[in-house]
Amino acid sequence: MKAVLCSASGPWTMTGACRRRRSRLADADRGGASIQILYIAIIGLLFTAALHGGGTVLAARSHGYGLAQSAARAGAQQIDVATYRATGELRLDPTLAAQAAIRFLAEAGATGVINRITAAEITVTAISRQPTPALRTLGHPTVTVTATATAAITPQP
Repeated sequence: MKAVLCSASGPWTMTGACRRRRSRLADADRGGASIQILYIAIIGLLFTAALHGGGTVLAARSHGYGLAQSAARAGAQQIDVATYRATGELRLDPTLAAQAAIRFLAEAGATGVINRITAAEITVTAISRQPTPALRTLGHPTVTVTATATAAITPQP
């Protein structure tokens, strides 16, 4: 086969063989950009879904930590009134503090345990299940969140 040199500077000086060769090369590349744009769009959608799913999990963890903090604060409000009236000392009533914290968690739709109660503070671990709508299609409709928080008695001035 005879090699054709196509080095013309414009289409008006191109020979018929050069035009046919360029036409064949252009036909072979047709539709290539559409496939690349499709791949980029799919990757972009997957990336967006991953970001949204991760954000949902972080929000669920934040909500779980908020539950633990609130339950601990509910427990820390239960002072031993008899001791306070007799001595002026602020102390937690361990039974009432534990009951208040567990009751708060139950009303919020969570469960939990009291890790520690001292005269001045209570530590609560809250366990809750939070919905994850973004991850439902991947088989994870909820995420279990475990968070621990401590609240202490602080006297008001």
